[in-house]
Amino acid sequence: MMKPLALIGALAIASAHVCAETHAGYPIQTSPASGGEGTVQQSDTNAYSLPQGNLSMTKRLDFSVGNSFFRNPWVEAPASTDARDGLGPLFNTNSCQGCHIKDGRGHPPGVDEPPVSLFLRLAVPADPELDADVLRKHGFKPAPVYGSQLQTAALPAAKPEADLIVEWTPVKETLADGTVVELRKPVYRIENPNYGPLPEDLLVSPRVAPQMIGMGLLEAIPIEDLQARHDPDDADGNGISGKLNQVWDLATEQTVPGRFGWKAAEPDVRQQSMGAFAGDMGLTSTLKPKTDCMPEQNCERFTHGGEPEVSDKVANFVTFYAKSLAIPARRDIGSESVRQGARLFNESGCAGCHTPRHQTGEVADRPDLSNQTIWPYSDLLLHDMGPALADGRDEFQANGNEWRTPPLWGIGLAQVVNPQAGFLHDGRARTLEEAVLWHGGEAQAAADRYRQMSPEDRSALIDFLNSL
Repeated sequence: MMKPLALIGALAIASAHVCAETHAGYPIQTSPASGGEGTVQQSDTNAYSLPQGNLSMTKRLDFSVGNSFFRNPWVEAPASTDARDGLGPLFNTNSCQGCHIKDGRGHPPGVDEPPVSLFLRLAVPADPELDADVLRKHGFKPAPVYGSQLQTAALPAAKPEADLIVEWTPVKETLADGTVVELRKPVYRIENPNYGPLPEDLLVSPRVAPQMIGMGLLEAIPIEDLQARHDPDDADGNGISGKLNQVWDLATEQTVPGRFGWKAAEPDVRQQSMGAFAGDMGLTSTLKPKTDCMPEQNCERFTHGGEPEVSDKVANFVTFYAKSLAIPARRDIGSESVRQGARLFNESGCAGCHTPRHQTGEVADRPDLSNQTIWPYSDLLLHDMGPALADGRDEFQANGNEWRTPPLWGIGLAQVVNPQAGFLHDGRARTLEEAVLWHGGEAQAAADRYRQMSPEDRSALIDFLNSL
């Protein structure tokens, strides 16, 4: 019996000696195995959709079952497909794959296109004393009537909360050599609210669906390693004040460090996944027994798909799937342009937040995730990204200027997997260069160094990012 091509590639990569050079105080990756021994050789439209290359055959069956619940649409209850009914009545999409296109990034809506893979988080200003319990458990105060997320779709007998309109304002950047780059700034409008007027003090935060790869490996990084990089007051004076968010763990009912989501507001993959079921699709689970439907919206009149609608068994399969998506191998790693780009990445200070290398710990029943040298290019901490990217909305200890450093592994394939994929938290950047130029706050100095580079050096840095 022939082994899957992806597995053959992973084994070949795993056999390579994992080593690294150091430049400007940060490591430089010299092995293509970004995801350790589970790295896969895939660089086409399916690059984000393969299981860990070192996953056992038995576990691959669990992966396939989880994939079916992730990929296939959920439907209105009651239905003959009772394992996947209970959708809505208010939602953003009817499948996980609807947002995470081929397990990759989403994108802002095009002209006359519904905003399926981009939505708005909602909140209103909170009183730290009067709303202390809400802030401790939710991280923010949901908007009256409309809750914590704008849901732009609904079952036929219900009305969506409102329409989301995105318009673009051009912003021109002139680099040191005179090159002009046109950026685009999003402007969001909420129109046709169906459940009464929106709060005058409404706070909105746009979120585009991120890629799904490597989440199990990120969860396996020992929390002590992240805490060691926690430096909220910039005690080392390097201009970077990474902060480890502190969030509410629904399973243990206590405050713990957060590492997932655009504001690092989720502690683990399971809670992140069940939160998406509840908010994006209107589906309950044991961990999230309530959706984002507010009492004023009278959702109780609709038939539910069981209590909970996402059974613990299904939740386990989907969580396993989300934790098992492999990292594609790097490409062109020996190219001189890529090697130069890696050096520039470190010299410019990008690696100060996009931490290149981590080591995973021991994970019970998951040898494929255990003790792996991985290259995610993220510290998973919160950083002030400046006013241009700010949403003005706090989430637990993340303030309105702060975002979690997104992992960069696989980013060069983002638009191979989904040609419309956008970069940054709201998908505004159409190219990696645009994403770099939007960086401000703690990343301002690094972005300014990019502006000062020669065209050849800028090209080399982008070549490096595309090789990841």
